[in-house]
Amino acid sequence: MHAIHRGWIRSPALKPDQLQPASLDLTLGAKAYRLLCSFLPDRESRVEEKLADYVLEEFDIAEGAILERNRAYLIPLREELALPESLRGKANPKSSIGRLDVFTRVVSDNNSRFDELPLGYRGPLFLEVVPRSFIIRVREGLSLNQLRLVAGDFGTARYSDSALAKLHIERPILFSEGKQVSSTDLDLADGLFLSLDLTPDVHGHVGYRAARNSRVLDLSVTGRYSWDEFWEPVRALPNGNLILEPEEFYLLLSRESVSISPVTAAEMAAYDPTAGELRTHYAGFFDPGFGFSPVGWPDGSRATLEVRARDVSFVVEHGQRLCRLIFERLVEETELVYGQGIGSTYQDQKLTLSKHFASQGPVGQLTLPDTPPVRAKVGSRSRV
Repeated sequence: MHAIHRGWIRSPALKPDQLQPASLDLTLGAKAYRLLCSFLPDRESRVEEKLADYVLEEFDIAEGAILERNRAYLIPLREELALPESLRGKANPKSSIGRLDVFTRVVSDNNSRFDELPLGYRGPLFLEVVPRSFIIRVREGLSLNQLRLVAGDFGTARYSDSALAKLHIERPILFSEGKQVSSTDLDLADGLFLSLDLTPDVHGHVGYRAARNSRVLDLSVTGRYSWDEFWEPVRALPNGNLILEPEEFYLLLSRESVSISPVTAAEMAAYDPTAGELRTHYAGFFDPGFGFSPVGWPDGSRATLEVRARDVSFVVEHGQRLCRLIFERLVEETELVYGQGIGSTYQDQKLTLSKHFASQGPVGQLTLPDTPPVRAKVGSRSRV
């Protein structure tokens, strides 16, 4: 709110529900560009100067428009920035968008990096959108990603492994089977690792795979779609392992539960090339307050793992390391806590599917075709 009052973030139609505990939801403008290919401006160029070389079509999305699979689109955002020299910005996809395998990243003027905005950035913002698994429908005002403001370098606020172990003693972060994980058992290496849960439900299902063919999914509606129109449940092998097929998109579940206190936030690292031929997440964030209760210590909430195998089939095992959380200090403890009266979608539950799907039952109860298990991963960071 401070950044908005100071004019560092500007928009012709800023709404209170765009404010999150440590971020601001960015919103789509009224027009979009279908691109020949993705691109970045260099340090001497503005985005609009590059558009002429790569635009196939300009079209209106004020009342809604369809975006096709595996096609890159560029959409000007309604928000602009006028940051002071002490602040930089970082953007990430919203949780629901990542769960739909919609690849998004912010593009800005005179900047050869996606999603990262340099100190003192002043200018417009554009969002590149690439639907991977589903044909989607978007409209003006819809929010697909979030912005956080960071003081100084991106790495200065990060907890070291030793500081993270100390924080876990003071405000427990990680739980397994309803119990706090011992500090000596934390899997730390430049962040906190989470592992994969391949425990089957009563029907033998361990997660979801995006269907190869489905109808249009309108991102502006919630609770409308039956899960089996867009997803297929997957089973593990008799030995408990799961084979991921190349370029298929999976939603799986972490074995551990996470609790994020109001003094910190966490970023899920996008990709670890040493982990094998797969990608987990397009960089996810956990809001301050995710899985956290101010009264006693809860057992947290588990994380949804968005996984895609590359090039070849790849086997994963129960308990295998699959992602890493990087924790960061907030400038001050947030007063707006995720899940406490702000309409948070994924708090205090174990979900996988996004909010767009109806009749979402608890984990392990796929008893009817229209009651899938749903599990959670959300977040944002830094101070707005």
